[in-house]
Amino acid sequence: MRITFHGAAGTVTGSQHLLEVNGRRILLDCGLFQGKRKEAFERNRQTPYDARTIDTIILSHAHIDHSGNIPTLARRGFDGQILCTAATRDLCAAMLMDSATIQERDVEYVNRKRLRQGKNPFEPLYTPDDVAEAMGHFTGCAYNRAYPVAPGVTMTLVDAGHMLGSASVILDIEEHDTGRKLRLAFSGDIGRPGIPIIRDPVPITSGADILIMESTYGGRQHEAASDAEAAFKRIVRETWERRGVIIIPAFAVGRTQQIVYLLHQLYTNGELPRIPIYVDSPLATNVTEVYRLHPEVYDRETREFLQRDDDGNPFGFNLLQYTRSVDESKRLNDLDEPMIIISASGMMEAGRVLHHLHNRIEDPRTTILIVGWQAPETLGRRIMERQPIVNIFGEPHHLRARVEVLEGFSGHADHQELLAWARAMQRHPARTFLVHGEPEASEALAAALRQEEGFKRIDIPAPQQVFEV
Repeated sequence: MRITFHGAAGTVTGSQHLLEVNGRRILLDCGLFQGKRKEAFERNRQTPYDARTIDTIILSHAHIDHSGNIPTLARRGFDGQILCTAATRDLCAAMLMDSATIQERDVEYVNRKRLRQGKNPFEPLYTPDDVAEAMGHFTGCAYNRAYPVAPGVTMTLVDAGHMLGSASVILDIEEHDTGRKLRLAFSGDIGRPGIPIIRDPVPITSGADILIMESTYGGRQHEAASDAEAAFKRIVRETWERRGVIIIPAFAVGRTQQIVYLLHQLYTNGELPRIPIYVDSPLATNVTEVYRLHPEVYDRETREFLQRDDDGNPFGFNLLQYTRSVDESKRLNDLDEPMIIISASGMMEAGRVLHHLHNRIEDPRTTILIVGWQAPETLGRRIMERQPIVNIFGEPHHLRARVEVLEGFSGHADHQELLAWARAMQRHPARTFLVHGEPEASEALAAALRQEEGFKRIDIPAPQQVFEV
């Protein structure tokens, strides 16, 4: 059996791991690389394998850095099956179509410049037609049920607690040429216990022979959720008192719904000023509808809150408005009153949030509240680092707004939570591969797994590195 690490190796983005067993090729995730625009543009166009040879894609969850290259494979001839949870399938229907629209819009912008320079135009990475083709290959699978994937390979998905529909993957394998039986576990992105709305991550207590594990927050601890909530209330009140605007760049899937649900709870409990709240992201609006369709994955606390709440809707209350049209979004820039604007993208690289930053980043009354991980070389990372001048739409802007960072809302397990997830394995893996982490994070987690948990053989793959296991 062979594993090749094509993405999220030495970095946190572009998850793609190719498993070859019993003459079949199984791709674990198929994500877009996100980061510096020129590098991302080039890397996402270089598929290091023939898409037509991939038999199956197993998708851990719908975030674009895990799912966003699936339409590229469909465009290049992929004709296999895509296995994931039903919620992930529904989220991808909205997210991948949105991604295709962004691809077309970005290429159109670049091509106007290229034509003026006498250069050949680029093609988009994929189009809505490619997304439609890809969606026809999806099959929604239930948690905790075994599904045949390939000859001698059976898949079981368990709840990863990271976002709606997220899963860790268990593959029970019998190699035809050796008769060897083994279990491969792929963690996907591991969530945090106590995240609102969704259930806690389910560890793979039976253990595994081979483990592919994320390491995003290796060596780092999140603040407690209660501390993050207290800081959140403070930030809202301070900004409201100085009649400012809070801009929350949030991933349209997961983080937006988490923040909206928290605001709903605070308002219901009388802990929030009467400040208007706008979710200004068509994708987030569409995705929130998907969340409403899947109450079966809500945790007990959310179900109990809904029983007490007059609205009966975790993502709707009378201070909250969802904006869809461009005109509605533009009108927010004309308002001179305290408000909260939740808008994608989470790393501030595209989407409507750029227009809000463009209009308000130089106003010292503004608060930019960062509630998610920011990749290197993104606008979000530059603002998080409080660089005094940042470029938005190619123009320099002075960063005069307040910048607040709350890691307590992260959907990723921190260092101790990752160790706890691994510690629950009654049988330690013979081989462990740490992915989805910057080098220092992966090294920190590897050291702790060896020293504290007794894991023996741990590798941190380089991009395109191949392992025979």
